[in-house]
Amino acid sequence: MSISGTAAIAGIGATEFSKESGRSELQLAAEACIDALKDAGLTPADVDGLVTFTADASTEIAVARELGVPGLSFFSRVDYGGGAACGTVAHAAMAIATGLAETVVCYRAFNERSGRRFGRAAARSEHAAGTADLEFSWHLPYGFATPAAWVAMYARRYMHEYGATSEDFGRVAVAMRRHAATNPNAWFHERPITLEDHQASRWVVEPLHLLDCCQESDGGVAIVVTSAERARDLPHPPAVIGAAAQGSGPGQMMMFSYYEGDLTTLPAMGRVGETLWRQAGLGPADVQAAILYDHFTPFVLVQLEELGFCGRGEAKDFVADGGIEVDGRLPVNPNGGQLGEAYIHGMNGIAEAVRQIRGTSVNQVPGVANVLVTAGTGVPTSGLILTRP
Repeated sequence: MSISGTAAIAGIGATEFSKESGRSELQLAAEACIDALKDAGLTPADVDGLVTFTADASTEIAVARELGVPGLSFFSRVDYGGGAACGTVAHAAMAIATGLAETVVCYRAFNERSGRRFGRAAARSEHAAGTADLEFSWHLPYGFATPAAWVAMYARRYMHEYGATSEDFGRVAVAMRRHAATNPNAWFHERPITLEDHQASRWVVEPLHLLDCCQESDGGVAIVVTSAERARDLPHPPAVIGAAAQGSGPGQMMMFSYYEGDLTTLPAMGRVGETLWRQAGLGPADVQAAILYDHFTPFVLVQLEELGFCGRGEAKDFVADGGIEVDGRLPVNPNGGQLGEAYIHGMNGIAEAVRQIRGTSVNQVPGVANVLVTAGTGVPTSGLILTRP
């Protein structure tokens, strides 16, 4: 049994992306959901399922009340921060395929810049100690407490093994900002950067410059999932879910999986890629655009390798000379990604993939039939392949 082709994304919605929304996270979630339902030509009365992140502050029942949803037949949450993004759509597709729900809205909304900033170290856990707290306890006493620091460890080893340089990471940042510069919804609209700008930006944790790190954003994004058959009768061409997967690697420990043996790989993403290609019956050569989770530039390079777009250590050559720009060999994040558009835990990337399938992106890639989307890396993660009907 497979969910491939049984469900589709029929609507996408978002708030504006800002550094200070001026309203609650619940209001942002409700606004994004209403926007997505309008886009799908549906109303809250059509909704019988909601899915979000365990990290989201707005519960499914609270969002249902704000929307005026009559009742829920399905509700679910996905863990591991940004790794949950595509997993929310996977859960929705499974609910549709098994008859648990008919219309599911996936959402993520936060004040990540004006409220609690994820890049800061937490002084202590607010909850009773669980397994995640025990895992963190091996690292936090030594000041090893932020995502940038964790990824920097990987990046340094990758540079050592394959001869990658800070300039190679910078080419990812330049590409994302080039795309954002022509996207009116992007925070960095009309603000491209050069490789020299990247190199001149301050260190955050060596070898990561400031411009290697995604921005912090306030905002919300929502995705409407329904059956592929029903989606055909709705206003927009459906983005059919050709494949959906979740994955973790051996010895996985949240974002610092230093017990997997090879610090230059992302086994969780490799597992997701294998599942996606098998479910969809496709391979890297069949993808016209990719939405890769770009919280930190080095992990964009490693994802290209894990997903089979190039060999181990070859990603630095793959991105050379604009290889991941809109007119390159594999356009990556035509919306500007989290480095350029906004950091909404990857959900805005799923919305961009839908626009690419519809042919409505501001940076439209010609002839798109299949788009691959990934969620957060370093953590247990997830992915999608969206296809034209």
